[in-house]
Order: sequence, then structure tokens, then C-alpha cells
Amino acid sequence: MDMLPDVTVIAPDGGTLRLRNRPLPMVVYFYPKDDTAGCTREAQDFSALAAEFTAAGVSVIGISRDGPAKHQKFIAKYDLAVALASDEDGSACEAFGTWVEKSMYGRTYMGIERSTFLFDREGRLAREWRKVKVPGHAAAVLEAARAL
Repeated sequence: MDMLPDVTVIAPDGGTLRLRNRPLPMVVYFYPKDDTAGCTREAQDFSALAAEFTAAGVSVIGISRDGPAKHQKFIAKYDLAVALASDEDGSACEAFGTWVEKSMYGRTYMGIERSTFLFDREGRLAREWRKVKVPGHAAAVLEAARAL
């Protein structure tokens, strides 16, 4: 993937968001599930740095397969400051290559690989992080975004 895929996701209010219509540069991060420990920490970390991303001129959107109503509850519960979107049909996960086979306790299943993508002003992929470990990640993404 060299350029921002042309995919549409669903906003928490139920409206559609075409990623290519969002302001660039942009961070798109994929996470497995609302209101779980790692995903909550990641959303809180990006939210804590939201003003700094804005000051750097970079928009941030988090995407999971959870539905819009679940996103609304997640945003309200943790007072999140970053945009979230739903990929209920899996088209965004497919386009970004984040729907992968995972395993836990000897069981394999399909799920979202925690991944982050940074796109420059032209919509070109500037940097990607796969199999993300949450601690310090949002700060590392902000540093890379500032360097664009």
C-alpha cells in the first residue's frame, strides 16, 4: 500500500466517512475492540496527545469492527478526544491488511492486528507500525507526524 485506500467507514453518529475526504496528513490506527484494556489505553494515549496532533496539523482516526453505538459509549465513558469509526463490513481492514489470523490459548481466529498508518499531505503512506505495543506508541506516532 503506497497511498491512502479509498474506503468508507461509519462515524459514531451513523454517518459515513470517506477516509480520502478527511484532512491530511492523517494517522489511521486500527484496534481490536472498544473498552478492553489495551484498546482503552491506546485511545486514551492518542486522546491525551490530540491537541498536539492538531497543532502539528495531523488528524487522527481510530477504526475497529465495533458498531457506532458501541463507539459512542466508549467515547463517552473515557471522554475520548480522537475520532473513532466502525468498519462493520471489514472493507477498511481488508484494504489496510489488518484483518489477520491470530491465536490465543492454542485457538486460531480472525481479528484485527493492532496497526497504525501515517499518511502525508498527498495521501502517501509515510510510515506504518504493525503488531503495535501500546505503551509509548501514540508519542512515537506524534514524533513521526511532526517530522513530515
